Amino acid sequence: MRAMGGERVEQAVADAMAVLRAATERDWEGPRAGRLEWSCRLTAEHVAGCLFAYAGQLAGRAQNAYVPFDITLDDGTDSEGVLQVVETTGALFAAAFRATPREVRAFHPYPFRSANREGFAAMGVAEVLLHTHDIAEGLGLPYEPPAELAEYVLTRIFPHVQPGPDPFRTLLWATGRGDLPGRAPVTEWRWSNNLVLPTDRLTLQGVTPAAAADLAVGGDGGFEWLGGGPFEGTREAAGMVLKAYEAGVHRPEFGLFALVRREDGLAVGAMGFHGVPDEEGTAEVGYDLVAGARGHGYATEALRALARWALARDDVRALFATVDHANAPSQAVLGRVGFRQVSEEFGEEGLLAYELLG
Repeated sequence: MRAMGGERVEQAVADAMAVLRAATERDWEGPRAGRLEWSCRLTAEHVAGCLFAYAGQLAGRAQNAYVPFDITLDDGTDSEGVLQVVETTGALFAAAFRATPREVRAFHPYPFRSANREGFAAMGVAEVLLHTHDIAEGLGLPYEPPAELAEYVLTRIFPHVQPGPDPFRTLLWATGRGDLPGRAPVTEWRWSNNLVLPTDRLTLQGVTPAAAADLAVGGDGGFEWLGGGPFEGTREAAGMVLKAYEAGVHRPEFGLFALVRREDGLAVGAMGFHGVPDEEGTAEVGYDLVAGARGHGYATEALRALARWALARDDVRALFATVDHANAPSQAVLGRVGFRQVSEEFGEEGLLAYELLG
């Protein structure tokens, strides 16, 4: 799965410029941008500021707050000049994306206080698409961006939004800018970057719908894998994530996590949930490691972190896991984390069942 963020940012900016440059002779100060309180000019300046800020977060590796700087336009800058600034900041952001290693994360406040380069790229593309729509609406211009741009955004930072037949209309609906048949209007919204849980030797990195789709069809999901690829169970779990996303029931914090080794950035396995907690607050967990990573305690370390995170939540009372009678290593992992065996004949296959109470 090739990193497309830089290309998508450039594509979104170029497409927006082609539309907005048709109206640079009009008044941009008076008309409001769509449903916003801002003028069309101020909205364009906001897009440039966001692209510049995201580039700064990645370039500066900011960890606790936004880098404390901003851009200002020279007095007398006309509409064409504003668009030049948007183009320039888009180019800077694309360059910062390409210069940022895959494993780097930088501060962003929502919802888990960090984002990787793909998350920042998706946020940048979202800013361009949504605010070009707003400006175009304010100026009475037609605007229809390529569907792959909206899909890029939705599958990376709107994992909780059920996809629709028209990605751009779905994105507009998800951000309170339009209606979709059969769906209630959206009045409050936020995008959602993936959750990452750290351990001493690993990071558990939430798998986005985009990554899950790639893994499910034999790709790498954007990760570099020890041994060249994940275990088959990871691909099956990715398929479950994709089905939940397509059905509109995916909650990303209860999805799949890639286990990435800190020392070299290699993914060594995957771990996650079979779905959201049930009515009693029980969530089922599962995991696997690539063959070359077994026997080093990675599964135990990751499961401890995931269990600690889950059981600290108000909606999780217990964790549940099943394992084959012959899988002694997996049974040992569960035991070391504190799971206790509660059944020897669970399900049609007669698996061993384990539980960990909060």
